[in-house]
Amino acid sequence: MKPLLCTVFINPQCALELDLQQWETLIRQARSANVLARLGFLLEEAGVSSQIPVQPAAHIKSAQTYFDRFYISLQWEITCIQDALKAVDVPLVLLKGSAYFFAKNRAEKGRIFSDVDILVPEDKLQEVEVALIKAGWMTNTRDTYDQKYYRQWMHEIPPLRHLKRQTSIDVHHNILPKTTGYCPDAKQLWANIVKIPEQDIWVLSPEDRVLHSATHLFHEGEFTQGFRDLSDLDLLLKEFSSQQNFWDKLLQRAGELKQNIPLFYALRYTRQILQTSIPEHVIKASEQQLPNKIKTTLMDALFSRALMPDHESCNDRWTGLARWLLFVRSHWLKMPIYLMVPHLLRKACRRVFGKELH
Repeated sequence: MKPLLCTVFINPQCALELDLQQWETLIRQARSANVLARLGFLLEEAGVSSQIPVQPAAHIKSAQTYFDRFYISLQWEITCIQDALKAVDVPLVLLKGSAYFFAKNRAEKGRIFSDVDILVPEDKLQEVEVALIKAGWMTNTRDTYDQKYYRQWMHEIPPLRHLKRQTSIDVHHNILPKTTGYCPDAKQLWANIVKIPEQDIWVLSPEDRVLHSATHLFHEGEFTQGFRDLSDLDLLLKEFSSQQNFWDKLLQRAGELKQNIPLFYALRYTRQILQTSIPEHVIKASEQQLPNKIKTTLMDALFSRALMPDHESCNDRWTGLARWLLFVRSHWLKMPIYLMVPHLLRKACRRVFGKELH
């Protein structure tokens, strides 16, 4: 049985049939998935927000008020980043949540996130980092191994936090780590960036925005925001599907960027969990990348649990194991085994003993 949150996201009209106890469960699920404000926007779009009981309406209104203030802060933060990077000859390319906001995608509705993600050319990383440090951003990653982990193997430098505002920025040079076999050529991403009208801001192309969202969700090992990210994909696919030849371009682009498998999972689980409408020929073309039936059955068992809201009403006895297995899988995808085993041992020792292996 689907969680209430899935049911209402699929058909907001059914919210009118909920009693107060069900509303309490729905609000808790939405809050745990960080989509309470988005729930409010979906109810507004469906024309039912004025008919919901006053108690849940108060929680939703509070979340939407926070969302409005969050995006005022985001606009100021982007202005500060632009000012910091004026001396560096690179366009400001936004990724994920901030990109959705400036591109006015539906996926920005009610989307709260903790940091700004930007994409820069790898050969400009040092200049960008120096410029941000001069403007007040600093890294909290002091450990030598962690610095090496990011700079030698990953697709980003260590996260930076502003000393005064305590805001965070992640500086990427690609959408996947160098060590994965599916790392795309970053030059292909840059070839398709899109300028936001009347602003010195760029975003990935529509197809690449979908693929980056899919890649992030299905390569990462943390699923506390999994339902929100799946909802992002649902909204992006619904929005872009009206564009001419979007689906064919998406399939072609997935092949060019070596992201066929993440796209397969994105289409499969948005369709299964949120009933996203996807043309049959797209499903059939995507299924040609089917890993194999046994692996797909296993992934269904894992993702059907991990992508649910992280709330007790959505969990079963296997949810914790499913999320742990996907955490291990994420590291398997990120790096070869000779790097993965020492890395996980270091993380385990740090967690247990508070210190590194030497």
